[in-house]
Amino acid sequence: MALSDHVNLDQFMAGLKRRNPHETEFHQAVYEVAANVFDYINDKEIYHEQQILRRIAEPDRIIVFRVCWEDDKGNIRVNRGYRVQNNNAIGPYKGGLRFHPSVNLSILKFLAFEQTFKNSLTGLPMGGAKGGSDFNIKGKSDNEVMRFCQSFMDELYRHVGDDVDVPAGDIGVGAREIGYLFGKYKRLTNRFAGVLTGKGMEYGGSPTRVEATGYGAVYMMEDMLERVDSHIDGKTCLVSGAGNVAQYATEKLIHLGGNVVTMSDSSGFIYDRDGIDKDKLSFIVDLKTRRRHSLENYAKEYKAEFHPGKRPWQVPCDLAFPCATQNEISREEAQTLIGNGCIGVSEGANMPTEQEGIKDFVKAKVLFAPSKAANAGGVAISGLEMSQNSARITWREEELQSLLRNIMREIHDKCVEYGAARGSDYVDYVRGANIAGFKKVADAMIAYGVV
Repeated sequence: MALSDHVNLDQFMAGLKRRNPHETEFHQAVYEVAANVFDYINDKEIYHEQQILRRIAEPDRIIVFRVCWEDDKGNIRVNRGYRVQNNNAIGPYKGGLRFHPSVNLSILKFLAFEQTFKNSLTGLPMGGAKGGSDFNIKGKSDNEVMRFCQSFMDELYRHVGDDVDVPAGDIGVGAREIGYLFGKYKRLTNRFAGVLTGKGMEYGGSPTRVEATGYGAVYMMEDMLERVDSHIDGKTCLVSGAGNVAQYATEKLIHLGGNVVTMSDSSGFIYDRDGIDKDKLSFIVDLKTRRRHSLENYAKEYKAEFHPGKRPWQVPCDLAFPCATQNEISREEAQTLIGNGCIGVSEGANMPTEQEGIKDFVKAKVLFAPSKAANAGGVAISGLEMSQNSARITWREEELQSLLRNIMREIHDKCVEYGAARGSDYVDYVRGANIAGFKKVADAMIAYGVV
């Protein structure tokens, strides 16, 4: 195949959109990777001959199924369940389950595609997958959630296994849901196997899992700053979200001397000019009992500003940590952050910055850690939980914290290796993460032949 016969980026994306119409989140995720990968593979014939990027962008399989359950009033309810098994070239499929009304095939395909490269970056043997349902967890009783999870597993168990596909939690799927899912899997199969991660410590869980994604996003920022002889101490930090990732990112930033001034949820955001300290964070959420006060109540308690229905990105800062959901930083908000002097962004959520916003961050030479690198801490600890389950052991928390820190440092270094620009000190971490994640998966696929 001559170089002139290769499809270019525009042709590749046009074909992808024809095959996957109306799946805008999936289009966005693939483009963000392909824009860097096409440049990297331009003179590498084998990747073109083997159609590697097209093969990665076509999931190995998609499982869609009906989930019937009964609510507390005896009504039969019906939801839709999914599992997208994207790629298992370097290990069993691995990725979370999301229970949320917004769940659809486009979102899960984007997440499974991203997960493939994220898992590759950890250095652990894990492929990429994602799944979930449009089930709305809010307002449901424990018994309703249990019945839904058990019905969901009635179908899912056929497609997962400790050497096949190992789901975990995500939005709407925490320790309670994992317990119900695992209990049903165990009952159906008569096997006690490491088929889910994020389990309780009583039955094979791993210390530090709940903290790992938030901590990892902060560690990534710490390493980016260290490379340019800077640090988090004394920096004004914006955090979005109020879930696990945001809570533990805030906790770690406080520990490292950062001045966190915002958190947010679907109701709006708080701006505390004096900074959120440990006691104030405990008011928002008790990290042990998981009980939460509303952000509006926080504003009243600590005389902070509450901005209903808004996001925090207009607040001047040094560092930003989007930890809520996809596409929460628009291009205009990215430009506002740049104009207000933001020097670093580490994505705790999955794909929280719109594509044009990412381009503006890179153009302005902001230290920008994309989600596939910055929020890989959670799946890294999940991968280590898989290892512990296989060996029937549990490592101590300090051992896992050390492993997490080392994995995040190695991810940073891989991004530098492939993202450093010639003749410049600036590292394009988006390019670095995309190429490093792609190369490992692609080379494994080539080794297998066309399968």
